[in-house]
Amino acid sequence: MSTAYVIVTVLAAVMVGFSAVSVFFRAKWVVEPLADYGVPRSWWTWLGVAKAAGAIGLVVGLFVPVIGVIAAIGTVLYFAGAVITVIRARSYAHIAFPLMYAAPVVAAMALA
Repeated sequence: MSTAYVIVTVLAAVMVGFSAVSVFFRAKWVVEPLADYGVPRSWWTWLGVAKAAGAIGLVVGLFVPVIGVIAAIGTVLYFAGAVITVIRARSYAHIAFPLMYAAPVVAAMALA
């Protein structure tokens, strides 16, 4: 296991975890766009849970690699869904945000 892999994986977990916490605490800069995109409010907590599970899975994956791979795949799929949601809402200027969170997860998978 390389140092770069560990650093990138921890960075990815922190970023995804921060995103989850932002949803849980209903940060205005997170929930206003969700509402604008038409994401039902009843989904918000579950979206945060999915992100939190991904973040935890990435860290656990440092010790149990198969968990890390599953978490990384799930997290990338989550953010791919976020990109699709942003595109469907025609908020093209916001496409970069889910990609920004997915990028370190993809990098961690590449380094694994």
